[in-house]
Amino acid sequence: MMSYDSKANLKHNKSTGLPRKRFYRARAHSNPLSDSHFPVPITPYNVDYSEHYPEFFPSGQINNYNGDTTSSLEVKKIQFADIGCGFGGLLVSLATLFPETLMIGMELRDKVTEYVKERIVALRAANPGKYQNISVVRTNSMKYIPNFFEKGQLSKMFFLFPDPHFKEKNHRRRVISPHLLDEYAYVLQVGGIIYTITDVEELGEWMKACLEGHPLFEAITEEELQTDPVVKLLSSATEEGQKVARNGGQTFQAVYKRIAPSETENGVKNLGERSVLN
Repeated sequence: MMSYDSKANLKHNKSTGLPRKRFYRARAHSNPLSDSHFPVPITPYNVDYSEHYPEFFPSGQINNYNGDTTSSLEVKKIQFADIGCGFGGLLVSLATLFPETLMIGMELRDKVTEYVKERIVALRAANPGKYQNISVVRTNSMKYIPNFFEKGQLSKMFFLFPDPHFKEKNHRRRVISPHLLDEYAYVLQVGGIIYTITDVEELGEWMKACLEGHPLFEAITEEELQTDPVVKLLSSATEEGQKVARNGGQTFQAVYKRIAPSETENGVKNLGERSVLN
């Protein structure tokens, strides 16, 4: 009979030490409205950064900065969030592009989350001093974004090849929607950017329309897109994007930045002032 250690070793490539995806396969998507059981921080100040970034934080150190702007202590915080990060391809690509920026992938599927964790551990072991700035957490980002991030904390959010939820009755499950954009606007700093891409034209039009119709987002100019090093990764860094490219498929992207509310728009100026939901 094969020992437990032997079975565990089979899950990793002998030459690279990286986990093998075939042992971590899961359904392409999960229902974000269903109940799942995993720990959720009560507030962003309860996120254990030492668990995710041991190179940057001593053991057991949580994000305990209380928002006091008079404090001389500059606390490093997560700035990039990859929503529905899949197998972590984008995180891995961004890690070396922005080595001093903390970033996290948020994934609902447990097996896929475990794969990304193992992948990061293997990359850190094989590349001392690198990939210390990326991590992953199993959570439902449609419910718990304000539990992880403070107001204006993030500078980039990524929504790459999300579940299209084709049936009209399931459009409420889409990760880009008018009411969820309120949440994203809250955690994004002014000037922060939302990146979206899909190979489903109808979903691409939906996401663009939602962003275009929201008063706290405006489209990135073509010139800005050309100079942003992240844009080229949208279609090439993820497993899904690579599959679309192999099949000669078309992609539809919408990249928008967070803007300050206009004082002249009734009700708009308070959208970014909401309280953190528990």
